[in-house]
Amino acid sequence: MITEAAPLSERLKERMDGQGPIGMFDSGVGGLTVLAQLAARMPDEPVLYIADQANVPYGGRPLDQIRGLATNLSNTLIDRGCKALVMACNISSATALESIAAQYPKRPVLGMIDPGAAAAATKTRNGRIGVLATAGTVASRAYPNAFARMDSTLVVAQVACPKFVPLVESGATQSAEAEAACHRYLAPLLAERVDTIVLGCTHYPYLLPVLQRCAPRVRFVDPAVHVVRQLSTQLSRRGRLATGARTPHVLLTTGDLAVFRAQLAVMLDGIDYVAARLEPVGASASQAAAAC
Repeated sequence: MITEAAPLSERLKERMDGQGPIGMFDSGVGGLTVLAQLAARMPDEPVLYIADQANVPYGGRPLDQIRGLATNLSNTLIDRGCKALVMACNISSATALESIAAQYPKRPVLGMIDPGAAAAATKTRNGRIGVLATAGTVASRAYPNAFARMDSTLVVAQVACPKFVPLVESGATQSAEAEAACHRYLAPLLAERVDTIVLGCTHYPYLLPVLQRCAPRVRFVDPAVHVVRQLSTQLSRRGRLATGARTPHVLLTTGDLAVFRAQLAVMLDGIDYVAARLEPVGASASQAAAAC
């Protein structure tokens, strides 16, 4: 639900006062799956979200370039007063989480990889786990490395899914093309007899109904559930949970604002937000324009 109220600059200032919002970013709308989980578990927490749609998808880009984009987005959110940061993007988590967490030691900084891997490690019954992810996340080996740190006996198979993010960004999650892609990417994992699969990109939960139809006996893990649980715990321990009147989430895109608004209307039904455009990262990333 879109809230029409004061100009965006005033709403941002209101939300920077006191404890500040939770900062969150992704290459596109995938991170909204994390925001939805946060809104359900922590309804009083406002989120400042950036969808870097000028650069979507991240998955096929060089890892150093992704690290630079993720660092710029993280700094933009912290500069706007965010009390915590969630990298709602697996490849950003794989490439930039460690350095950003070290840069901001007084704030919770969370990524998607370790929470997702830990959840899958506890769910598997046969010790064989699959990972569906972007080409970049697969190349980084972030998930196999995380599983190895937890339990060296686990067998991990990965599949890159280049068609998934464009399908989600275009709203074609229930199309025949989406079902064909799900069958194609699941086939090698099922051949490896995995019983648990991590959705290694925050866009992928939008394809979960199709994935479940294609592999009904597999347990699918959405890391967002576990990331939000960890964030809630960390904020509670630090005494930083939100107090006072609830305010709408502020959602920014570096891409086409009209397209973003149309996506939000479908993907965030029942969630109160305002939307605006942000200059692309690397250009004038701290300047917002085109308020609702």
